[in-house]
Amino acid sequence: MKTISVGIIDVIIVFVYLGAIIWWALKKGKSADSQSYFLAGRSMPWWIVGLSLFAASISSTTLIGQSGDAYHTGLAVFNYNLTGVVVMVFFAIFLLPLYIKSKVFTIPEFLEKRYDERSRYYFSAICIIGNIFLDAAGALYAAALIIKLIFPVADLQLIVIIFALIAASYTIPGGLSSAINAELIQAIILILGSVLLTYFCFIQGGDYFAELFQNNNILTKLIRPLDDPATPWPGLIVGMPILGIYFWANNQTLVQRVLSSKSIDEGRRGIILTGFLTISTLFIIAIPGVIAGNLFPGLEKPDMVYPSMILNLMPVGLLGISLAALLSALISTLSAIMNATSTLFTMDFYSKFNKQSDSKNLVKIGKITSCIVILIAAVWAPQIGKFGSLLKYYQEMLSYISPPIVAAFILGVFNKRTNANGAFIGLMGGLGVAVLLLFFKTHIFGNLHFLLIVPFLFMFSLILIYITSLFSSKPSSEKLTNTTFSKKDFIEEYYSLKDGAWYKNYLAWSIILLIICALIWLIFR
Repeated sequence: MKTISVGIIDVIIVFVYLGAIIWWALKKGKSADSQSYFLAGRSMPWWIVGLSLFAASISSTTLIGQSGDAYHTGLAVFNYNLTGVVVMVFFAIFLLPLYIKSKVFTIPEFLEKRYDERSRYYFSAICIIGNIFLDAAGALYAAALIIKLIFPVADLQLIVIIFALIAASYTIPGGLSSAINAELIQAIILILGSVLLTYFCFIQGGDYFAELFQNNNILTKLIRPLDDPATPWPGLIVGMPILGIYFWANNQTLVQRVLSSKSIDEGRRGIILTGFLTISTLFIIAIPGVIAGNLFPGLEKPDMVYPSMILNLMPVGLLGISLAALLSALISTLSAIMNATSTLFTMDFYSKFNKQSDSKNLVKIGKITSCIVILIAAVWAPQIGKFGSLLKYYQEMLSYISPPIVAAFILGVFNKRTNANGAFIGLMGGLGVAVLLLFFKTHIFGNLHFLLIVPFLFMFSLILIYITSLFSSKPSSEKLTNTTFSKKDFIEEYYSLKDGAWYKNYLAWSIILLIICALIWLIFR
């Protein structure tokens, strides 16, 4: 691919944007105590929660990966986002109230409140390793590749270090408050830049997509045949929802934003806002990716689709805004991962082993952890290109590890008989199966799509957790308080909401969101 020259105006826009983000984030930072540093004082309104959650979720995987998948396989990749919206509604109704009522700092901590510390340590360790070596390093590597496309002589390691310093400059001093307030601006820039890119993409290739749609081309279909290599239709029902629950409801990086909300209702509204914004990715990521197949045929690397659209379609000035939008996605993701990982280590490990540590010391440890996390990620990031197969195996293993974790959460919330021994045995059993599948998957499942393997792992763990729980005593009432779903509370809440204005009722907006999802599936079936 040829090198693209960027005008001085665009460079100035990007530098001004980065400077403004750092200044604004530092100004809004809070680090007086652990609750302020790790959870922004639990004081965020719904609209900030929603925008922050959207910015943190639009990672390099979403922008670069999904547009690349759409380039090759069509709109099918948007099923992950669409199913994710349905999962968000489930999360808002059933899981979020318990997370906030139990006053947890981390999602693994919720497992300890419901089960015991063994499950907490296991889940937290899995999250920390994945955050550092896959998510944070991946975001840095993606940013470096984009900059090298513009400045090919730039050193990869130097670019990685610069991006690491940008994210660290406000995340480490100001904690979650800095990260969220930066993400607020980043979300706005991201949406603006993506809308502009979509506009110019449709100007040059809108007719191509319209023709594909009118001819019922497979590239415009969300519902695919059983043998489709991208997303076989049963995977939408039995596979994606399980992975979606893990991503949206068990992921510390994302859920931490919701935990910062000042009330359950504010958190729910924030999630619903994120749902509406996520639907927009059909038009700002997926469809442009399909159109790019006609505008830029024959690209060697699918990861270059989104950067190619920005660098080739956007005019001077607006190119700077689009580059800022792309960098927003990468930096906000990196900031979110850094803050989440420091929270996991500090609250799940350090505070457990040093129980005399006061709030200010926890903040200090959190800052030190963030420094170590970003340092390790920066060192590892340039190696990602050399160990592509290793990362592929790790990502594949995560898709096998997540169903047992989801099973532990679902049973813990909706079944009061499940206990700590059952959960731990189920998680370890699921880990053992994940390791086996890495080596013997074809012997067990043949060429079955991974989305169709996920429900088998989920059901195996579900059954194992429940049966092994029966061989030991029932959990105490303390373990069930604010950790299990109450039908009585749900009915009381429903009638209390029914008396208020519909536009203030999160359930009404949830229904609207689900109807929109159904219509999109119907239109692009």
